Amino acid sequence: MRKIDALCLYCGSSPGTNPAYQQAARHFGETLARQKIKLVFGGGSVGLMGIAADACLAAGGQVIGVIPTLLMEKEVGHKGLTEMHVVADMHQRKALMTELADGFIALPGGYGTLDELFEALTWLQLSYHLKPVGLLNVAGFFDHLIGFLDHARDERFLREMHRNALNVDSDLDRLIEKLRVSETPDNAKWLDRVAKENRG
Repeated sequence: MRKIDALCLYCGSSPGTNPAYQQAARHFGETLARQKIKLVFGGGSVGLMGIAADACLAAGGQVIGVIPTLLMEKEVGHKGLTEMHVVADMHQRKALMTELADGFIALPGGYGTLDELFEALTWLQLSYHLKPVGLLNVAGFFDHLIGFLDHARDERFLREMHRNALNVDSDLDRLIEKLRVSETPDNAKWLDRVAKENRG
């Protein structure tokens, strides 16, 4: 059983069109506060990010933001967080968020959310970190993405263990429990095989 003291949230800087997305973000913040799990996120005050942070703070939780200087200067940085780290760029932002969290969960979002999600998965695949990654499939938002990942596995671009490294659920409490019991992919043999294939 993994100990999870802090979870990193990836999600949209827009609230989206479906009220279920906003409800899920609010529930995410409240759930983390209730479970005494710190919320680590991109530091924004807008969209689903802001909703989750506000809900966590209102419920007595701790929220840690990590935001690049450029975005902070454009006044989208949240002003009321437990901690705010202002960093030079997006690369430092993602690296620090990874360092501060014990796991990662993505809610609905766009390019930025997918970038962060797939970087976390890629780093797990390459053993740059050993932390669990989850996808909260709110109102079927990620159905097509999940189907694509299954297709990539079937076409042998993803190994089964790496496909299974992404924990998926539509219920947040179940998803957090999946992260706690998630097993790290055994990458040693896979990386050794890839190295041998590359040497010819």
